[in-house]
Amino acid sequence: MASLAGKGSSLVSSLLTQARPKFNVFMKYAKVELTPPTPGDIPAIRDGLARIISGARTGAWKNLTVKEAWLNTLVTAEVCFWFYVGECIGKRHLVGYDV
Repeated sequence: MASLAGKGSSLVSSLLTQARPKFNVFMKYAKVELTPPTPGDIPAIRDGLARIISGARTGAWKNLTVKEAWLNTLVTAEVCFWFYVGECIGKRHLVGYDV
């Protein structure tokens, strides 16, 4: 029994030493990517939206490659998915509201 406890603790310590560098990399990117936009980012966001709207009006979307169009489709699907997940979390039900 003592042998099993010794092996278990050594397994846990080796797991922690292997996971720590990956966790540090995750935290480095999480601090950059998951921060909300600052007031300095607002002009860049407006320019991006203006480019999207002008591209839709002029038909620039017709000149996309298949790879770019597929990537845009996946990003749109991801945004819709996370919106739906947020709705389900907010209403605390999968279908309909609890009346």
